[in-house]
Amino acid sequence: MGGGGFRFGIYIGMYAALRQAGKAPDVLLASCGGAIAAAIIHNLPDPDEQRAWLSSQAMYTFWCSLRSTENAVLLGSLLRAAKRKFSSASAPVIPDLFSDYLFDIPPQLPFPAASGAPAVDVAIIGGKLLFDEQDVGKPRGQRKLYAETVFCNGRAAAALKDMDSPLHASRWGDHAVARELLLDTSVPVTDAARISIADMIYFRCANYRGQEYIGGVLDLFPVEIARQLGSEVVMEFKEAFDQVFAIPAWRAVLGVDGNARLRYANTHLADMRIDSSDVSVVLEKQQLQQKLEWLRNRIELRMPPSYEIFVQHMTDQWQYGYARAQEALGRPPRQQPPIRRANRHSKPLRSIEP
Repeated sequence: MGGGGFRFGIYIGMYAALRQAGKAPDVLLASCGGAIAAAIIHNLPDPDEQRAWLSSQAMYTFWCSLRSTENAVLLGSLLRAAKRKFSSASAPVIPDLFSDYLFDIPPQLPFPAASGAPAVDVAIIGGKLLFDEQDVGKPRGQRKLYAETVFCNGRAAAALKDMDSPLHASRWGDHAVARELLLDTSVPVTDAARISIADMIYFRCANYRGQEYIGGVLDLFPVEIARQLGSEVVMEFKEAFDQVFAIPAWRAVLGVDGNARLRYANTHLADMRIDSSDVSVVLEKQQLQQKLEWLRNRIELRMPPSYEIFVQHMTDQWQYGYARAQEALGRPPRQQPPIRRANRHSKPLRSIEP
């Protein structure tokens, strides 16, 4: 469950389809927004309860509580984005992940209480910061700034023992990720999910027990870790990154070639690949959106104006994921999905039911 942003509901639909087909995974490997879906699935073994919580009043209230910070100045943000776009340097300076972010997020996410024994294990990606706030702005040189971290149980940790971070290889650019892969079995799933959504530029780095972490954006496509955890891998065929904002941010903060990493993930051998490459078209409005307030020179977050519309959006997300997983289940094993030509006339899949 790699990324997904505020469209993480698609993963709950995917899981429901796999489970119904007798293909439920033993472990969910999740990063960034996908970690929210993984935590909900972990705490609520029943798929109907998972789907209900996705569109719960608690979830709606939580997202409505997100607020822009004083840094969410429209023109200033665009100028910083342009500077990143036109710089080819890989993490040239130590970034400010402590105060330079656009949105405040409450410390506790609205996760349901655990209901029965989990039906699936969960492993969640984060990145421990190897620098302090006083280092911000200093030239990085060859210094490594992040240690990729997997928050998981003992079984997963045993499988990953002595493994290096997949990102240490030079093929990903002059990056800032350390060679060692850290394993932490002490962090509850819900706390690990909170850490994993600490996306650079958007949210502050996450403080947990005195340590600071960047989120799962550090490794949105941990395909090598997935292969180490299991003999059969189900993964997405992902849409392209935004080349104006996302790719330059990866380069400036992580030093990682995001395009190369995405190409590798989309061609890496998987036993089943679920095509979500048109998600931003089909579900263009079914997520939390940024609103550019030109007159106020602000960037704000805009939620659906009513709880009823929010529920419909979450339903659309779930149905999209369920339909795409069903489509993948109908293909022969290891066959790549056909190229999906996304267009602005695509419609949300509103009528799919298990």
